[in-house]
Amino acid sequence: MDKTYRGHRVAVVLPCHNEETAIADVVRAFADTIPQAKIFVFDNASTDATASRASAAGASIIRVPIPGKGNVVRRIFADVEADIYVMADGDGTYETGIAPAMIDKLIDERLDMVVGARKPAGAGQIYRFGHTFGNRLLTGTVAKIFGEGFTDMLSGYRVFSRRYVKSFPALSRGFEIETELTIHALELRAPYAEIETAYSARPEGSVSKLSTYKDGARIAKAILRLLIRERPRQVNLMLAFSMAIASLVLGLPIVFEFLQTGLVPRFPTAFLAGIIMLGAMLMAITAVILDSVVTGRSEAKRLTYLSVPGVRAKD
Repeated sequence: MDKTYRGHRVAVVLPCHNEETAIADVVRAFADTIPQAKIFVFDNASTDATASRASAAGASIIRVPIPGKGNVVRRIFADVEADIYVMADGDGTYETGIAPAMIDKLIDERLDMVVGARKPAGAGQIYRFGHTFGNRLLTGTVAKIFGEGFTDMLSGYRVFSRRYVKSFPALSRGFEIETELTIHALELRAPYAEIETAYSARPEGSVSKLSTYKDGARIAKAILRLLIRERPRQVNLMLAFSMAIASLVLGLPIVFEFLQTGLVPRFPTAFLAGIIMLGAMLMAITAVILDSVVTGRSEAKRLTYLSVPGVRAKD
C-alpha cells in the first residue's frame, strides 16, 4: 500500500491527557479514514490507560511529562517529520471522516492551515453557554486586533503544512495554544481556510479538562500578551497619548494661572504633570524602537517560513 497521501507524508497527531475512554476508537477511526497516515499519540502525563490503549490500537506513543497542551504541541512540531499534519483531540468529539477533505483543501488550494470549525451535532450538552460565549468573544477580539478570517479560533481540529509547523515558535503552555496558532497565521499572512465539521458530545465516562473561567482567563491573557508582543507601536503610542492627555489636564490650569498671576501655587501638581509628560515622551520613543525590533523579528520569521517548501498537488 502507498504510504503517502497524494504523494505527501501525513502524520495524525493526538495530544491526550487521561483519555482512555475514547482514544482507541479515535486512533482506529483515523486509521480507517487515512490509512496512509502515521498516527502519534502524545501522552501528556496521563495517569490512566491512555498510552496502553492507544498503542494497542496501533498508534505510536510519545510521552510528554510536562503538563499543558502548549507543551505537547511544541513537542509535536519539534519531533514529528511529515509533509502534512492532522491535529485533533483524543476525546472522540471531532469528526474524523472530514479529515481527507481538510487535507485535500490544504493541497488543492496550497494552504498552510485548515481549521475544523465546530458545529454541534448529536444529543447532549456539547457546548456549555460559557464556552460558546467565550469562544465568540475571544474570536471576535482577535479578529478586531489581528484581522478577520476565523469563526472558531479555539478549535483543536487543524491540518497544517510542514512549512507552517516548522516556522511556529510554540510559546504557550496550555489551552491558549490555539490562540497562538491562529494569530501566528494572521501575522504571517499564511494562506488558511476553515471547513465546517461536526462536533459531538464526549463518550460516556470521559471528562472534559477545560475550565470555562480559568482557561478563558488564560486565553484572554495570551491575547493581551501577543498584542503587546506583536503590536508594541500601537500599544505604546496609545499609552503615550493617554499619559499626555492626563498631563495636559493637570498642567494646563497651572500654566493659565501662572500666566495670569505669575505664581505657581500648586507646585506638586505641576511637578506631577511634568513627570507624566516626560513618561509619555519616553513611551513614544519606546514605541518607535520596539516597532523596529518587531519588524526585524517578523522578517526573520518570514524568511524561516519561506525556507520550507509549501504543499503542492502531486497527482
